[in-house]
Amino acid sequence: MAFLELSGVRKDFELVRVVRDFNLDVERGEFISFLGPSGCGKTTTLRMVAGFETPTAGEIRIAGRDVVGLKPNQRNIGMVFQSYALFPNMTVAQNVAFGLKVAGKPRAEIDARVAQMLGIIKLPQLADRYPFQLSGGQQQRVALARALAVQPQVLLLDEPLSALDAKIRVSLREEIRAIQKALGITTIYVTHDQEEALSMSDRIVVMHEGRVDQIGTPFEIYNTPATSFVASFVGTLNRIEGIIADPSAGTVRVGARDVAVASPLGARRAGEQVSLALRPEAVTLAPRPGQDVAIEARIVEVAFLGSVIRVRADIGGATITLDTFNSPASPPPRIGDAVTLHLSSSDWVVLAD
Repeated sequence: MAFLELSGVRKDFELVRVVRDFNLDVERGEFISFLGPSGCGKTTTLRMVAGFETPTAGEIRIAGRDVVGLKPNQRNIGMVFQSYALFPNMTVAQNVAFGLKVAGKPRAEIDARVAQMLGIIKLPQLADRYPFQLSGGQQQRVALARALAVQPQVLLLDEPLSALDAKIRVSLREEIRAIQKALGITTIYVTHDQEEALSMSDRIVVMHEGRVDQIGTPFEIYNTPATSFVASFVGTLNRIEGIIADPSAGTVRVGARDVAVASPLGARRAGEQVSLALRPEAVTLAPRPGQDVAIEARIVEVAFLGSVIRVRADIGGATITLDTFNSPASPPPRIGDAVTLHLSSSDWVVLAD
């Protein structure tokens, strides 16, 4: 039995259905990210787990106990918000101790737990400072320590890094993941940032228009997207429309070329339109072992991005984007150059929808 279970969860606000038939089993100690654009229902789902919203239908169980009828403070859940939500009139130590005091813990236990949490977030020297004396990253560390101090069964984080600058976000997400692993706490993390979800998660739940489009590991979500939305939302993508040439041979006409795809075409018929997904890093200008597809193309655009050079090539009515590493010893192709693109038939993903 899973540690956290959401079964048939639905949420309606008057006539608007914002979460549709949400089903998820989370194992103890697992780090799950809800990933999707604004308005997809991910924060509403998180708030239902926390107890701030009541499901219109469905069940939510933590350690086998149905928590739908329980108040937030009865669920033993820690919550970290985007806005930090620290008490401005309390010091760092007092903020971390707040939940323990409310729970009526002895002073000695509170002091020991606060010292432990400040050590975990690497801010013991700032115990007597107030929130206004801290940077944004430091405030979010304190908010995390306060949520963890009460030893919750489940930790919920609602876009906790979105207000921080890019460099601090990278550093803090690594710290959050390290702390989560060290404590072994079951965690749900809401984000619209695909890089955060891919780098931090054991599994990702991709949401779109209130429904779950795909649940899988970062590797699965990135490399084998189940729908066109997942394919386009996660990572840079070539999405190319093609026509099935020969379903038995696994060939699809893309532009003026027939290309081989390893994905099964199932019951599709010749002449049927199909959407193909192809990651830019799968395509190379020089052949590599295992590549069995070669496509003649002409360079139409070259963009220098520092360590990566992004190239767009026309294959006769369709355009493929590829990424190649910058090397001073190997200058990039020029616009108008005739080239051969190399890839593997297994790199094409036939989108289900």
